[in-house]
Amino acid sequence: MAILAGIDEAGYGPLLGPLVVSGAVFSVPQNLLKADLWQILQKAVAKDKKKLAGRLLVNDSKKAYSRSSGTHHLQRTVMAAMEILGRNENPVTPPPGTTEDAVKRLSPPCYAHLAEYPWYQKLNQTALPAADDVSIASGVMERALSQNGMRLLWMQSRFLEAGHYNQRLDKIKNKSRVLFIELCSLVHHIFQSFHDEDGPAQFLIDRQGGRTQYHLELMKMFPGMELSVLTESDTLSSYEMTDGKRSMRLHFATEADGKYFPVSLASMASKWIRELLMDELNRYFSGLCPGIKPTAGYWQDGQRFIAELQKTAVSYSFEPTRLIRNK
Repeated sequence: MAILAGIDEAGYGPLLGPLVVSGAVFSVPQNLLKADLWQILQKAVAKDKKKLAGRLLVNDSKKAYSRSSGTHHLQRTVMAAMEILGRNENPVTPPPGTTEDAVKRLSPPCYAHLAEYPWYQKLNQTALPAADDVSIASGVMERALSQNGMRLLWMQSRFLEAGHYNQRLDKIKNKSRVLFIELCSLVHHIFQSFHDEDGPAQFLIDRQGGRTQYHLELMKMFPGMELSVLTESDTLSSYEMTDGKRSMRLHFATEADGKYFPVSLASMASKWIRELLMDELNRYFSGLCPGIKPTAGYWQDGQRFIAELQKTAVSYSFEPTRLIRNK
């Protein structure tokens, strides 16, 4: 058996809302490490929205989400994964019913930070849309995993809301390093938490922009480990790191969120958490400024949103560094 983890982010470029990084961890037989897991798990999952036939959509979040269909597929898939994990806990953890439940379950290290932001004070009042077939779909997925000797071990998100993002950026002075540090914090947690003696833990990570070399940054982030460069090409950069007892391999691949099943699941978790929090932000400010058009937080529309807010919310003052991300 081997540990196979996928890591991906959502919200790297926007002006408003959180930067979210998520990880999904599976135990898989060694012979399936390079297999097409969509094919292996085809009874339970699919990549194509039009051919689901009751199965779960697992794909790059940019293909799973659209403004017209909203978060339906994101929620359905991520909640099904959460149900699988919840059934393995003692006592069994029920599925989340509110936005607060979902954020607590998926982002326990970050949930407490939301108390510092007024637009996140009513998470417990926002019920999640009903999805009656989630339990059935999660059961089908769990059986498909089991039949192929696989298990879903863990799934979690970490996020930086604007205030915490700006504090981190002020210290680090580099936007890409802010993201890289969050990625590496997940890698470290997973490597320390999940053990398998049959071989190195495998990490699949969506490549950060056009960058092809990561070895110097990895040596800074994991100073007690030895590093070997396996390959550094235009499409894939792979490294092996060892602490003398255990080792891990990190693979930074282009378009990994659509190529590798664990990365797709992590991508969907990141996007779902970000959209839940953006919904809360929009709901809060629409109460202050009736008629203001909601925003997805991306740069140009985020500037429009801030300009409208400054014009119409005359009785409300806010700290820009808590709402607006620095470049």
